[in-house]
Amino acid sequence: MSCAVLAAACALAHVPEGLRFTDVTATSGIQFIPTSGATPSTQILEVKGGGLALIDFDRDGDLDLFVPNGATIADPTKGPGARLFRNDGGMRFSDVTEASRIDHRRWSFGCAVGDVDGDGHDDLFIACYGPDVLLRNRGDGTFEDITAKAGVGDPRWGTSAAFADLDGDGDLDLYVCNYVDFDPSKPLAPATFKGEQVLAGPRGYPAAHDAIYENRGDGTFADRSADCGIAAVKPGYGLNVAILDFTGDGLPDIFVGNDSQENNLFVASTPWKYADKGLRSGIAVNGEGSTQATMGVAIADIDGNGRPDVFTTNFSSDTNTLHLNLDGANFDDRTNQFGLGAPSRTLVGWGAGFHDFDQDGDEDLLAVNGHVYPQATKRLMDSDYAQPPLLMERDGARFRAVSSAGAWKREPHVDRTAVFADLDHDGDIDAVIAGLNEPLRVIRNDHDAKDDWIIVVPGDRRRAVGAEITVTADDRVQRRWIVGGGPFQSNVAPEAHFGLGPGTGPVEVRVRYPSGREVRVKTTERGKRLVTE
Repeated sequence: MSCAVLAAACALAHVPEGLRFTDVTATSGIQFIPTSGATPSTQILEVKGGGLALIDFDRDGDLDLFVPNGATIADPTKGPGARLFRNDGGMRFSDVTEASRIDHRRWSFGCAVGDVDGDGHDDLFIACYGPDVLLRNRGDGTFEDITAKAGVGDPRWGTSAAFADLDGDGDLDLYVCNYVDFDPSKPLAPATFKGEQVLAGPRGYPAAHDAIYENRGDGTFADRSADCGIAAVKPGYGLNVAILDFTGDGLPDIFVGNDSQENNLFVASTPWKYADKGLRSGIAVNGEGSTQATMGVAIADIDGNGRPDVFTTNFSSDTNTLHLNLDGANFDDRTNQFGLGAPSRTLVGWGAGFHDFDQDGDEDLLAVNGHVYPQATKRLMDSDYAQPPLLMERDGARFRAVSSAGAWKREPHVDRTAVFADLDHDGDIDAVIAGLNEPLRVIRNDHDAKDDWIIVVPGDRRRAVGAEITVTADDRVQRRWIVGGGPFQSNVAPEAHFGLGPGTGPVEVRVRYPSGREVRVKTTERGKRLVTE
């Protein structure tokens, strides 16, 4: 072999392999099909699917998986039941539902995770069709239903939920998105979409007001919806929520994604006083002034100005939308500027997340997709019923669609949500994806490098929601936020992952809690999990 050929071969061997993932469901121990009515769906109650929750219920340092699960039209109160899967390490899980004493069978949608009673163990809130449920983690591997005592059993159709310390008193308050007033025995007559007869909703059904609760600190919650300003706003078809400080004034704000209506941005002036700034700020509608069917929500600092930007997934024949946070008061639709519009036009988007999957120092995007109308085809509706995930790699100032990242990427599914975290503690971000009456899928990230990342885990867990985490390495500044809410009817992992690229310099970490308290750490170690104070 000539020197030139050898040099070329060596250079080729060191070309980064890009984004690579493997579906490891078969060996993961998670063989489970969540229930959401029947297939094909005939009523709107069946089409939203259910969420997922990442929770370290046993406090062993890794994230376990909770599946709230659904039911059927025939009996919405007696489904096959929720499931809890313990993370055993190495992308292996065990079903510990029976041992956990969780016997929850109501038709469920979103879930939120947080330590509501301050005992050091994360609890579970489940948004349901019918009374919502709060499960207290006893700390011995078991849970108990404390809904009645807590006073959070709202009987309306709850979709998504989030815990956050909204009043700065050190405990976790609760926001719940509610959808429509729906009686499965009295569905509306079919609607028409692109000339085809389809199941009706949400338009035509009465919208439900959301609910917001103050944690009294004694095991009970007070409904503050009426006096805080939330109930004074026209009710929307709420599907998702993200809580963090969007304005930069130190108070947590609440973004609510609504289906087929304007989105809300509830800005806090003082604790428990909110005004809806959605339309005034520009985030309620897209750049054309049109309402959208907002499902998924993902937060990232896309333009590097230090403020959280908001990405939402939407219906087909529309596009997903990126609103840049310009100054804390104004948002601007820059979807097409960043290349995020056209690849999503034929898709119905749901759960989404920005994560640095290739650990090159910028965040990529993964969104899962699937139609709501079983008869959807490209010919009839410009969009198929089953759709592949949309993986977008950050490439300079834009994102580009990735066509090859493993066989899982090409497979069409009727997906609804996904959760993201380093599930096997190898430093890169993995995913669990949930579809509509389809098996859960566990997707392992196969990034090879061992020292090009750092994961920051805020030690003050109850006050971590809304925390801004900044990492500076090799003259590059990156920001993440611990968001209350999640990709879709799910939660965000309570830790922040940063890809560092091939650098070697020291890493400076700053955790700024919503209270204003800051923790700063400087380390020369890369490829580690850093638990701060």
